[in-house]
Amino acid sequence: MIDLRRVQALWRRCDVTVRDLPFALLLTVGSLLPAFQGRGTQIGGFPSRPYDALAVVVIALECLPLAVRRRWPAAGLVLVSLGFALDQLFAYHAVAGTALPIALISAGAHLERGRRVTVILLSAAYPPLMIALDRLGSNEGLADIVMFYLALVLAWGIGAWLRSTRAAEAERRRHVAEATRAAERTRIARELHDVVTHHVTAMVVQAEAARYLTADPDRLDATLTAVTDTGRRAIGDLRHLLDLLKADHDTDAGPPSAGDLHTLVEQTRQAGQPVRFTEEGEPAESAGSAEFVAYRVVQEALTNALKYAHGSHTEVRVCYGEKEITVEVGTDGPGSGTRSPGGSGRGLAGLRDRVDALGGEFSAGRQAGGFVVRARIPAGSAS
Repeated sequence: MIDLRRVQALWRRCDVTVRDLPFALLLTVGSLLPAFQGRGTQIGGFPSRPYDALAVVVIALECLPLAVRRRWPAAGLVLVSLGFALDQLFAYHAVAGTALPIALISAGAHLERGRRVTVILLSAAYPPLMIALDRLGSNEGLADIVMFYLALVLAWGIGAWLRSTRAAEAERRRHVAEATRAAERTRIARELHDVVTHHVTAMVVQAEAARYLTADPDRLDATLTAVTDTGRRAIGDLRHLLDLLKADHDTDAGPPSAGDLHTLVEQTRQAGQPVRFTEEGEPAESAGSAEFVAYRVVQEALTNALKYAHGSHTEVRVCYGEKEITVEVGTDGPGSGTRSPGGSGRGLAGLRDRVDALGGEFSAGRQAGGFVVRARIPAGSAS
């Protein structure tokens, strides 16, 4: 049994000349059939002349160049126009004359260079053809001559419109591709920031604390173990992120969700930050990306607490509603309002973008001697 999809795929891979050749041959053969003789375009009112050997040459000159109407549109148009002129001068009036508007449309759509020159040359060749037909006894009036020329211009205009439409579509696709790439780069940068900053900050804080624990081997060992565990988690998260960049990654292994908040809070406590965690309600099954964004909000807020208010009491409150998830993280210290020299400011800006993308609300600022991060994230938002 023939696989039509495979045949279509093979046909699309063929050169455009090969794909255009069957139509050119079909029009040639059809024009030579006795039933269609003398039934083509007639200019001048001459009686149709019976076909002879020259008629076969003229019809071939009109039709066969259509095989190159996309490969070499200018050459194809010139040859078809020459064949059409001979068809009218010898009064064959073949159906092959329909090749002229087809060639005009193709040239208008596919000709890249010399478009203006081509139009000028063909327009300049039109009056001599009309004059030659007039000397042979044509009864065409000026209005008919002008109307036929305008019909040819219309065929070219249709091709030009197709070309501009194709160019506009290509430009639109280019902009979409650029916007998609930019959005993907931004997303990857946010993920890297969230993963690397949180874990590395915890490791730095733990390593700094280890300096002062040399007199307490047990606490020193526990702190170094926490540093090691944090490093392993950072490597695991980075591997997961890199796996997401692969085309064949496992979509079932999803990113961190709000269900991992307890682990996140415990990691922060191990880094020396006193955290009180309050969770209300149950996550909805259709929360979508809201759980993931809620996790990132808490993660970034706790990272900032470790950076800028290490040792200060931190309150984390997450409330799961039917239609939204509310997150509030408050620190008694200055929080991210006091930026370190190495701070980039990307974290809170990235969170605001994440929450805004889901149609939620985000705020972060000093309040009552501390720093508070709040987010309202609609549940059930698409990823």
